Amino acid sequence: MAHGGGCGCKLSPAVLATLLSHTDATQSFRQLLVGTETGDDAAVWQVDERTCLIATTDFFMPMVDDPRDFGRIAATNAISDVYAMGGRPIFALAILGMPLGKISPEKVREILDGGREVCQAAGGHSIDTPEPIYGLAVNGLCAPSELRRNCDARAGDVVILTKPIGVGIYSAAFKKEALSAADYTDMVTTMTTLNQVGAELGKDSGVHAMTDVTGFGVLGHALGMARGSNLRFVLRSERIPLLPRAVELAQQGFVTGASGRNWDSYGAAVALPTDCPLWRRQILTDPQTSGGLLVACAPERADSLRRTIRDSGYPSASIIGEMHAGTAGIEVS
Repeated sequence: MAHGGGCGCKLSPAVLATLLSHTDATQSFRQLLVGTETGDDAAVWQVDERTCLIATTDFFMPMVDDPRDFGRIAATNAISDVYAMGGRPIFALAILGMPLGKISPEKVREILDGGREVCQAAGGHSIDTPEPIYGLAVNGLCAPSELRRNCDARAGDVVILTKPIGVGIYSAAFKKEALSAADYTDMVTTMTTLNQVGAELGKDSGVHAMTDVTGFGVLGHALGMARGSNLRFVLRSERIPLLPRAVELAQQGFVTGASGRNWDSYGAAVALPTDCPLWRRQILTDPQTSGGLLVACAPERADSLRRTIRDSGYPSASIIGEMHAGTAGIEVS
């Protein structure tokens, strides 16, 4: 019922940059700590000296057939933006668009029930749309000292990725009925794992910057962090955690259209090895729905933070590179 699903149906980074190429509101409102200037995960308004309000909205078309799974994935993905800022979600409003007459009310209720499994309270707005759409407008809170933006990484920082890559590749295989039941379970499990650890990482002074990996792929979101921080990110591609069959499926050609659009948008700022095969590049640009967090931290804290993240329920968490002084961009090794 959808021409594209999950974060793979996002506007490309190039189109989004064109739409947002204007004077940012942070220049006019001192309380607006985070606007659109670095493409961060949410807007942040400082209410007073102790409290920041985090606000975000995220919704998309389905990438799975099961309505309850769709609701769970969409809700988890939306809430992730608050965790990526170091915040704690407090409530969410549902965003719902359904093609009336083409999907039964019972299935719509399953989508909403799936969302409620992830967040206990939901209200919101619903409309008639040509394709199914579901997501959340989420609000959260954090102390100003716990706010973590994507643009505050420091030279020498080590970067940790908390979840495996490959969701877009798996979804492409799923659409062509080439994904096993076990693979489907792996895909849904990672997409419905909340990034709750972000709220705890925001309290750690050794953590300098965070962002979540979604539709622009690990390269795109890492590039946003590097550009925002005016640093060069050296990405160790062999260290990136992957879903078990991501390489095999990518080599077989199961990739999304968004992967190519991502590369076209930001590839000029990425230095790949001369022998990098196409499938490897497609993994690096693979759009993630409800992906993990990129965490830039002090090098002396990296190993202990990785252990803490893994012990918190993210067994794939891995150190994938370092931030260096130099021309803003990414160098893949």
